[in-house]
Amino acid sequence: MHLPSGSLQSCAKLLTPKVLIRHYARRSVPAIITTMEATKLPDDYDKWTKDSLIKRLREIDAYAKRQGSSLPEAPPTKKRKDAPKLDAANYNTRYIALKLAYLGRNYGAFEYAASTATPSIEEELFKALTKACLIFPKDPNVVDFSGCEYSKCGRTDRGVSAFGQVIALRVRSARPVPGKKPRKEKKKKAAEQEAASSPLDVSRPEPEPEPEPVERPPFDPIKHEIAYARVLNRILPADIRVMAWCPSPPEGFSARFSCQEREYRYFFTQPAYNPPMTVPRKQKHPGWLDIEAMKDAAKRFEGDRDFRNFCKVDPAKNITNYRRFIMEAAIYEADDMSSHFPLPGREIPIDVAPGLQKLPKVYYFKVRGTAFLWHQIRHMIAILFNVGQGLETPDIVDRLLDVENNPRRPTYTMADEVPLVLWDCKFVGEGAARDPQASEKNLDWLHADDEVDSSKNALSVTLGDSAWRVWRDRKMDEILANGFLQMLSRKPETTTVQIPDVAVSKTKPKPWSTQRFEGGNGARLMGTYIPVMDMLKMETPQEQSDRYAKRKGYSSMAELNEAKYGSKQDKMDQDTGE
Repeated sequence: MHLPSGSLQSCAKLLTPKVLIRHYARRSVPAIITTMEATKLPDDYDKWTKDSLIKRLREIDAYAKRQGSSLPEAPPTKKRKDAPKLDAANYNTRYIALKLAYLGRNYGAFEYAASTATPSIEEELFKALTKACLIFPKDPNVVDFSGCEYSKCGRTDRGVSAFGQVIALRVRSARPVPGKKPRKEKKKKAAEQEAASSPLDVSRPEPEPEPEPVERPPFDPIKHEIAYARVLNRILPADIRVMAWCPSPPEGFSARFSCQEREYRYFFTQPAYNPPMTVPRKQKHPGWLDIEAMKDAAKRFEGDRDFRNFCKVDPAKNITNYRRFIMEAAIYEADDMSSHFPLPGREIPIDVAPGLQKLPKVYYFKVRGTAFLWHQIRHMIAILFNVGQGLETPDIVDRLLDVENNPRRPTYTMADEVPLVLWDCKFVGEGAARDPQASEKNLDWLHADDEVDSSKNALSVTLGDSAWRVWRDRKMDEILANGFLQMLSRKPETTTVQIPDVAVSKTKPKPWSTQRFEGGNGARLMGTYIPVMDMLKMETPQEQSDRYAKRKGYSSMAELNEAKYGSKQDKMDQDTGE
């Protein structure tokens, strides 16, 4: 049996390099080893890199195939005993909502896609829910929430974080099933029956009479329920946390369609990047942003607008309505987003670190709306950055929103994804919108720390404890990076090196390149800046949809819709953000 190439990498991860190479080499057909370039196996495989080891394994595998031989199976690894599987039929279920927070830098997106190399938030949630036996999928190796009444509020893109994401689904409950005995009682009964039927125990004492059944107290849907947040947080990665859960969502609740408002925030610094020593001719203050001009441009987004020039069009989604209502669009200074760790309820000594001015300052672009298009926020902030750098005037927003005169989106670059955060999702019956007269319509959250019983375990891990570890890890990176920056920017007081005179070139200097900030960690060098309205224009959304339909064998998108949906085209024509 030939070793498949895909398993070479997995083997290299599971076994030590020396064991793996020598296992294949020593147990293979002797002719394979003796006829290869090096007949003597090296003794320093432990010093090889992973890529070199995989390359070596592929060479051995390829040579074995050419010789008509086969490689032996990989050495067996110790297998852990599988935990007994739970039968879903023995448990009740309940419909709940979960409020999540996660840092998206290390994840492909929120939504699972089998084609991506990096894991998704949804994949990690599915694995945690399955491992905790809160859901019972047909195949635990396939991310599939069907049968769970699953819904999600927003679909954040690759690298985007969220501090108020909400999902809803049906999970296992601790509520007793009528007629079903608890698992512990079943095990005790089975052990007693096995002991009673054993022929070897001749001196078996008389069985004790069964005690009178104790009447159980009524099931409390919160006190006696599974601590969902605490259970999941023990399994999830440290940068994904379940902050709270809602025991009783309103009837007909959907995390997507019941959401009344979504809030995004995009963070940036002032200066946006390290200002250069030499100022380009056409840029007045490179690195610094005109915050007042950005505020003027941001206000122009508010209201019911057509955002087709501020999004990425996906013809497969068949979106025809690009109007979205923006409740608020503004630039704020983030006074509370400095890199200190909040310590609520702790007493701070008065002689600790007096307030200092923090530079660079942190700002954020706040957007509140009912729903958003694909990449809409990142396109909006990209235009604001151009305004802040003096490359465009604030009225560029009005011109792009005028789809009658400008139906085609210019091919400008959208902003970086990492500073974007899905800040909050608000629902009917939540917060100020709660109805005290109709509790069944309210959305009440039970915080994860409320599940921790400090009387049982004084060292119970809270959300603050796990957040501290994540924060401190990033804080150490910040401290070291700050020291690194300070050291590089420090000039020596004196120098003993004689710098020779350099001949001045008589050639005409080239025009300065424009430095443009796009939300990342630095500026991007480019040639002469082309105004947004002078850039190449994309096809209109309708033209892109018709071209997509023709690839599918239809003359237009209207014909595709008729064939797919018939006369019923009652589709929710909205997306849920980045």
